[in-house]
Amino acid sequence: MGTNVLKTETPTSIDDAVYFLKENLNEGDHRPSISFGFGDPSCFECFRTTPVAEEAIVEAVRSAKFNSYAPTGGILPARRAVADYLSRDLPYRLSPDDVYLTLGCNQAAEITIEVLARPGANILLPRPGYPDIEAYAIFNKLEIRQFDLLPERGWEVDLDTIEAMSDESTVAMVIINPGNPSGSVYTYNHLNKIAETARKLGIVVIADEVYGHLVYGSNPFVPMMTCDPSGLLRKDEIAESINKLLVYSPFPPTLIQGAIPQILEKTTQDFFSKTINILRKNLEICYDKLKEIPCMMIPQKPEGAFFAMILKMTWSFCLKLAKEESLIILPGVTVGLKNWLCMTFAVEYSSLEDGLGRRVSTAEDTTITSPRNFNSISVALSSWSQQVFDTYKHDPLLQKVITRKMVNTHSRPEFGLVDGLLGYKGIIAIGAEGNLRKKLVSVAYESHIEGKQGTL
Repeated sequence: MGTNVLKTETPTSIDDAVYFLKENLNEGDHRPSISFGFGDPSCFECFRTTPVAEEAIVEAVRSAKFNSYAPTGGILPARRAVADYLSRDLPYRLSPDDVYLTLGCNQAAEITIEVLARPGANILLPRPGYPDIEAYAIFNKLEIRQFDLLPERGWEVDLDTIEAMSDESTVAMVIINPGNPSGSVYTYNHLNKIAETARKLGIVVIADEVYGHLVYGSNPFVPMMTCDPSGLLRKDEIAESINKLLVYSPFPPTLIQGAIPQILEKTTQDFFSKTINILRKNLEICYDKLKEIPCMMIPQKPEGAFFAMILKMTWSFCLKLAKEESLIILPGVTVGLKNWLCMTFAVEYSSLEDGLGRRVSTAEDTTITSPRNFNSISVALSSWSQQVFDTYKHDPLLQKVITRKMVNTHSRPEFGLVDGLLGYKGIIAIGAEGNLRKKLVSVAYESHIEGKQGTL
C-alpha cells in the first residue's frame, strides 16, 4: 500500500495527487484509509444510480435496436429527449438540432475548446476550477488567463478582472455552475451580469452545469443560456464546426443513447431528493466538524455539487494527514489554489464521521493564521504597508481591496501578507489608476519588503 519513507515530489493533477498521498500512507496504521479526494460518489452504495437507469439499459440491450454505430451528434430519439428535458427550465424550447451527445462533460468541453481555438487566442478560466478544462486549452495551444472566484461573495466571478484581462484575442470564458470545486450556486442576477459582460466583450460563455440537479442551499439552480435563439453560433459557423469535429471523435455507446429517453422520462424527483438529502446531511456534519478545528476554515458554505474548499496549508498538511491519520484530502493546488484544501463530502456517512473524527489538527503547526472576519485587517502588516493603509484608509478602492485581503493572502503564498495591497510583480489589485497605486508601486520597488512567508 505504501512505505514509511516520505516522498518529496508534489504532483499537481488530481489523479497524481491522490496516488501520491496513497503511496505515503502509513502501513503501520491498521485503521482503514479514508479518501476525501476523488469526487466519485457512484462507488458508494448510498449513491447508487436509479433502478430506472439500470432497467432502461437492459431494455436497450434486449431490444437489439441499438447495436449499430450512432450518427454524428447522437441518435434522434436521445437528442429529442434531452432537448425536451432541458427545455423544462427555459423560457423557450430547444430543438434536437441544438443538442450534441458526447462522452460526458469532458469530451463536450474538449470539443468546444478545440472549435474555438485559433493561433494567438486566449481563454479565461476560473480559479479554482476544473483542471481538465485547462489541459484541453493547453493541448489546443490557447493562452490561459485565470480569473479569481471571490469566496467572500459566494465564489462569484470577478467581473472587473474579466474586463481587464480580456482583449481582441479572447475567444471565451468558462463558468462552472454549480461550482466544482467551490460549491457555489450563482443567482440569476449574477449570471445576467456575466452574460452582459460577455456580450460587451464579444466572447462566448462556456457553461459547465453538470451538477445542476445537486443543489441544496438557498439559491436555486438557474441554467445559463443553453440554446442560441438569435442564431449567433450558426452565423459564426460554430455549430457547423462542432458537427465536423464530431465526425472524427468517439461517440457515446449507442446502447446508452437508446436508454436515455426512458431514463429522463421515468426517473422521479424522489431519486434526486434522496441524493440531495444525503449530501445535505453530509455537508452539515462536515461544516460543523471543521468549524470546531481552530486551524481550518470554510469561508463559504457549499450550496451545490459535493466539494468544499478549506483554508489551510496544503502539501505539508495533506502529507501529514496521510502519514499519521490514513486520511486523504486534496491540496488546493490541484484545482488552482495554493494554501487551500479541497475535499469531497460525497462519501458514506460513516466514512465521513470516521475521517473527520481523526486527529485532523495533526498539522496545526503548519497552519497559516487566518482571521475569520474578511472585513478585518487584524493580520500583521509590515510597517510600510500599515503606513500606506493609515494614509489612504478612507479611499473606497482600498476598502474594497481590504475586504478581499484575507482570502488573497492565502491563495498565493509568494505574495506574503501584503497581497491585499500588492498584486503579482507590481500589479496592484485595486486597478491601474489613482495615487494609491503609484504610492504602492513606489514603495514596493524601493523597499526591501518582508512578509511572514518570505520576501517580495
